[in-house]
Amino acid sequence: MKFLLETWSAGARAGLLMFGELQLETPCLLMVTKKGLPAHITHDLLENVLPDAGALQISPIHFLESPPPSIVASVGGVHKLLSLQRRVVVGIARDSFGQEADGLNGTKFGAAFETSSGRRVVGPKKYMEAINALRPDLWATLPDEVPAWATTKRHRMSVDRTLRWLDDCLTLNAVQDNSVLGVVVGGSNVEERKRSAEATARRNVSGFSLGGFGLGEIPQERAALLKSTIAYLPEEKVRHVSGLGMPEEVLEGVAAGIDLFDSTYPHSLTMKGFAMTFPLWMEQQNGYHPLSEEEHAADMDLTKIDLHSAVHRCDVNPIVKGCKCYSCRKHTRAYIHHLLNVHEMLAQTLLDM
Repeated sequence: MKFLLETWSAGARAGLLMFGELQLETPCLLMVTKKGLPAHITHDLLENVLPDAGALQISPIHFLESPPPSIVASVGGVHKLLSLQRRVVVGIARDSFGQEADGLNGTKFGAAFETSSGRRVVGPKKYMEAINALRPDLWATLPDEVPAWATTKRHRMSVDRTLRWLDDCLTLNAVQDNSVLGVVVGGSNVEERKRSAEATARRNVSGFSLGGFGLGEIPQERAALLKSTIAYLPEEKVRHVSGLGMPEEVLEGVAAGIDLFDSTYPHSLTMKGFAMTFPLWMEQQNGYHPLSEEEHAADMDLTKIDLHSAVHRCDVNPIVKGCKCYSCRKHTRAYIHHLLNVHEMLAQTLLDM
């Protein structure tokens, strides 16, 4: 892996992340997955309709039980198992689909995760079994993430454990390449985030994953927390963050100098039956039209519309007039409204796209 920083302005920056022939322009959104694949996007749609979705984020925790690491390793890793040879795969312990790390129930032996089969404590050895089997292009070490409102003592313990597990993961790494992200934690404690960042930067890692965000921090304090972390990280290495998915949060992260984000926000809207309709000024010039009076009355806004609403029952317009995406070119609001009402999964597929 190689990261090339191309340009920057204040804290924001643009770069190129290279994995052999595969390249990602940063800042970049990583498509969130369940057991390695998007929830509602089939493989042929991923290849033919979404060719620009060049990177996926997976959780190694999904591959501890079914399929187990032994099966994944026997077929040659996650790229071969899921036919993702032309995609960059990034492994992050935190599950963006909701099986979050249960930070306050972790122990000195491992982090606690709420999984589909119940709570499970995963230590560095078990975690690295999954990583070594999956062979992702880029992966983050095992963190001890705790809520922002935890005590100072617990945040200090979180930093100590995460650093210890970082060293364990580096020792257990079978590939011994430079595709490792060291996780920086510390919650809402600025001093602990500084300590975590400085210590992680001294390790042999190729980048950093900023952990603990989206776990109860006060939004008004987030910019200061990002700044207090990034200030102690080397500029030439890539930076990733989980838990910042809303548009304003991503923009805040970009302004601070984050390179990689997970794309949880579009998926969360999809599950609620919403479509994204951002009124960018360039779209307005190209034929974008704002919301109708009926849509305003239905409590929608300029960034999203609720396709469950009866307002769209007879609406033969696309989701966004002038948009060139597959869903807008081929389907109407009325059709997607109908699919949602009859609980047809094609609705979620079209909204995800």
